[in-house]
Amino acid sequence: MRVVIAGAGSVGRSIARELLAHDHEVTIVDRQPSAMRIAQVADADWLLADACELPTLREARADECDVMVAATGDDKANLVISLLAKTEFGVPRTVARVNNPKNEWMFDEAWGVDVAVSTPRIMTSMVEEAVSVGDLVRIFTFHQSRAGILELTLPDGSPLAGVRVGQIEWPQDTVLACIVRDARPISPSPDDTLEGRDELLFVTGRDADEAALQAVLRTGVSASSAPASS
Repeated sequence: MRVVIAGAGSVGRSIARELLAHDHEVTIVDRQPSAMRIAQVADADWLLADACELPTLREARADECDVMVAATGDDKANLVISLLAKTEFGVPRTVARVNNPKNEWMFDEAWGVDVAVSTPRIMTSMVEEAVSVGDLVRIFTFHQSRAGILELTLPDGSPLAGVRVGQIEWPQDTVLACIVRDARPISPSPDDTLEGRDELLFVTGRDADEAALQAVLRTGVSASSAPASS
């Protein structure tokens, strides 16, 4: 796979090293001479130029790459790079870094972004996940499909503790994808029994009702199966 990375900061260099370790071809582009730390990623191709300009992307052979990564520290630049890569060079996949969470709403297909990665948002989710037991935490949202990955750690006194997975009626467009127990991931089957302190990972669709899922997790009863009030 051929990847062009715009932005030679710590984020861009880290991505490049990981990709090179998996035998991918990487070109790193940055307009700042001070960013040309070539020795730190010696196996990559380096280009000192502005990735927001068409001649630079041509020189980087953007038309031949499989993925464009816009990893600069400037959200405006990352949007422009993604848009040019998608519209002018037909890059199949664009991944853009979001530096300011307030700008997340712009990182969509209208700007040529296939995947938006907000480091502050992900770190916030990780902090919430680390301190919250019994609370549903959104870990990640896939930008195009709006599908989500959600996590909850069952408290010891959860009404779902001791209940088989097959007995639980999850809300529509919600799938229990994994149970993590004692640091071991389990692919859930209908016969698996939930336990207190289990970490549950869900994949939810665009129209999934998170409030309904939270209700099931707190009460053990889905809204559709709850008795109607008279």
